[in-house]
Amino acid sequence: MKKILGLLVPVIALVGGVAAGEMLRLDAGAADPATAQAQPSDHGAAEAEGHGTDEAAAHAGAEPADDHGKAQAASDHGGGHDSAAVPADGWFTFPSQFFVPLMRNGDMGAVMILTLTIETPGADLAAMEQQEHRLRDALLRELLIHANTGGFDGNFTSEARLAPLRERLRKAAQASTDLTVKAVLIEDIARQAG
Repeated sequence: MKKILGLLVPVIALVGGVAAGEMLRLDAGAADPATAQAQPSDHGAAEAEGHGTDEAAAHAGAEPADDHGKAQAASDHGGGHDSAAVPADGWFTFPSQFFVPLMRNGDMGAVMILTLTIETPGADLAAMEQQEHRLRDALLRELLIHANTGGFDGNFTSEARLAPLRERLRKAAQASTDLTVKAVLIEDIARQAG
């Protein structure tokens, strides 16, 4: 009987988790139908539909599906109905990952691999792409300091360890550019044995 229960409990937990996930997914889709209608499958579909879905999403309080749609809606409406409208946020993801060696006693014991994204106003995205190398240098410098002070030792994925790192990365990015840096997001993080 113990063996049967030992096998049955994980199966029941898995089925329950899948069912709960499906219910939450369906509830989220049903709770915000304006968002579901406003999300086109690609940029071409968004342009073909015009600004009707973006306008409906704006009136419903939902965000359009992508930055292109937001920029298109703003230009079609002459900056929007509200003169104090907040500019849409954009995200600049570095095209290649950051590799940070973890040195101990002159030997490379491991390498940290990170994917970073900068949150900024959508209007600054093009200028931020032009300053990619300067931003990358500042962020890598801060990551190396973090690695050399033991920041990636132990449980480096706990929020208590990642929150100060995000803040230090944000300050480093802000110091290296005159563009607005709202946050630095850590999208992927992994340690690879050296």
